[in-house]
Amino acid sequence: TPKVAIEKNITSLKLIGFDILPENDFLDSRQTLLVNKSVHIGLAAPKKSMKTYFYKNSDADEMLFIHKGKGNLKTLLGNISFEYGDYLIIPRGMIYQIEFESEDNRILYAESFDPIYTPKKYRNWFGQLTEHSPFCERDYKLPKNLVSFNEKGDFLVKIKKQGMLHEIIYGTHPFDVVGWDGYNFPYGFSIHNFEPITGRIHQPPPVHQTFETKSFVICSFCPRLYDYHPKAIPSPYNHSNIDSDEIIYYVDGDFMSRTDIKPGHISVHPSGIPHGPHPGTYEGSIGKKETHELAVMIDTFSPLQVTENALKIDDGKYFKSWLK
Repeated sequence: TPKVAIEKNITSLKLIGFDILPENDFLDSRQTLLVNKSVHIGLAAPKKSMKTYFYKNSDADEMLFIHKGKGNLKTLLGNISFEYGDYLIIPRGMIYQIEFESEDNRILYAESFDPIYTPKKYRNWFGQLTEHSPFCERDYKLPKNLVSFNEKGDFLVKIKKQGMLHEIIYGTHPFDVVGWDGYNFPYGFSIHNFEPITGRIHQPPPVHQTFETKSFVICSFCPRLYDYHPKAIPSPYNHSNIDSDEIIYYVDGDFMSRTDIKPGHISVHPSGIPHGPHPGTYEGSIGKKETHELAVMIDTFSPLQVTENALKIDDGKYFKSWLK
């Protein structure tokens, strides 16, 4: 269970994500940074593949965003290859192992205690993604190459239940499935396949929405054209979060509204106070035609608590960065 350091937070934070030290083991490497009753958000830097055990999260759906590394997600329903920029959505109860091709891996993860769906505003009443959606079903990476293991022995399965990690020995191989059917399965989606929605004037953050639950949304900020009205100022306006805490994980490129932001940083903008572009970025955005930024945003509808792990990588001065 994550140790909460700040239960009620109203201070903007910048977390230096790459300060998370790599660990050999996948589960040991996961450092939970921000939590509420609906979601746990953290970073991981695993070096080794899972070879000595299998894992199942019985508490939560998992979203793994691959910032660095490539490999193979092995599940009882088949395998999904992944690489830089991939989201992996793993439903609760899914037994899996994860293989990496190298030791240089960086992952943003969210454990959601509510099911993770595609945005309902992009689905018709049959459940299909519609033409105005910024992605489609053809973009999904689905489980492939199902391999059935008919083996007996002692197979260690680590199961997360009620926030505690239990160790269970299976008498047969967990990947003994010979076939499957249904709609509850893991899948991948590349942030590079998200087609941004642009406009003559500034488009609000919901146009970047990629996944949703009843308690938070996940958005993808991707390379795109800026606003193209002749009098448009591409930099977004200052705003107050009233309904959500906002965190942004910076992946790549130059984020137009921020200064001193690098890949792996996380900005935390809590509800209740305003935030917006840093000084100088308004003026600097005028005349710009496009951005090559890449970032993942998570907006939670309940306040996030800050863990001890987060404070260890907090720069301690981000809240002053709006002062000239």
